[in-house]
Amino acid sequence: MAVTDIWQMIKRLAELSFWLLVPITLFGIPAYYALERPIIQPYVLPFLTRLMSELMDPASLTFKVILYPGFTFVVIYAAFLVLIERKLAAKVQLRVGPQYAGRYEGVLQSFADMFKALSKEVIVPAGADRLIFLSAPIISMVVAGTLLAVVPPSPQSLIFDSPVSLLLFFSVISFSPLVILLAAWSSNNKFTLVGGLRALHQLVSYEIPMVVSTLGLALLVGSLSLVDVVRVQERLGLPFLLLQPLAALTFYITMVAELERIPFDIPEADSEIVAGWVTEYSGVNHLLLYGGAPVIKLYAFSGLFTTLFLGGWLGPPPIPPDLWFHLKTFLVILSVQALRAIYPRYRIDQLLRIGWGTLLMLALINLALTILLMGAIQVV
Repeated sequence: MAVTDIWQMIKRLAELSFWLLVPITLFGIPAYYALERPIIQPYVLPFLTRLMSELMDPASLTFKVILYPGFTFVVIYAAFLVLIERKLAAKVQLRVGPQYAGRYEGVLQSFADMFKALSKEVIVPAGADRLIFLSAPIISMVVAGTLLAVVPPSPQSLIFDSPVSLLLFFSVISFSPLVILLAAWSSNNKFTLVGGLRALHQLVSYEIPMVVSTLGLALLVGSLSLVDVVRVQERLGLPFLLLQPLAALTFYITMVAELERIPFDIPEADSEIVAGWVTEYSGVNHLLLYGGAPVIKLYAFSGLFTTLFLGGWLGPPPIPPDLWFHLKTFLVILSVQALRAIYPRYRIDQLLRIGWGTLLMLALINLALTILLMGAIQVV
């Protein structure tokens, strides 16, 4: 080993030791003495004991929100989804893709990018509305994370059960156009404003066909509960994909547009308006708006598609219900990611014509057919 290599190793060990000692000095020692104080000890220790006991109980709400299927699981899952998308697009386009972070095929590239983004400076443009500019990425993450509460990986893993969970999902996602428009306006940049207006037109034109496409399914189930949707598919013995193919097709296309994925990435069109409404964001804010909220929304929408049309957690008994749900959801995610390497971007006029014309018509036809089918069944 060369002298320079030894020096570099010593330097890295010294840096690591320094960054380990800093949090211990700043937080560990004060916390130790705080726990010894008779005023704090009766309150802190019972809270920590209760928190740890709930984190060890898979049935507790704390476990579901923090570990699975909540924050920790989704962050790790999203990191690997970003890697898979980059590798998939690279293979289709005869490229290598991420290669060096990690011993095999750059498996740690997403985590390397995340830590790099956390170390970058957060720049606020001189003419920007600072409060709204910095709040938009956080609100976007909150909106995306809230969607996970109503998507059921299984009856036991569901965070929040409600008789109107499907309606709650659409209610939460309706905040996305407002958040995007605020982020674009607060940046004080013409490219971000154009991207924000594009996003507003796009999301409004596709949310209506998306909601209408699920009305026929809700009529068949007789409920807006996602758990009831899966249970009805279990009683019927077949997924709603076979009973509602028009609804499934409409929902899938509108889902891709809602996520601003290729070929509907018009609000971010890098070859036209730099990066659309996220142009001015950097550092951790850029991470939240590019690798955080969009990937979590991709997982949530794919999970919703799995629940509505693919039977959710249903499958042969040897495989656990949660695993069946994640396998189906992963296949839906792969199909969405594959579009990146296949299709070109649509123009804004083409997108609006498809949304207000073709897809809305398909959704209405599906609803009419469902009503006629239910009427015929009642007559018989």
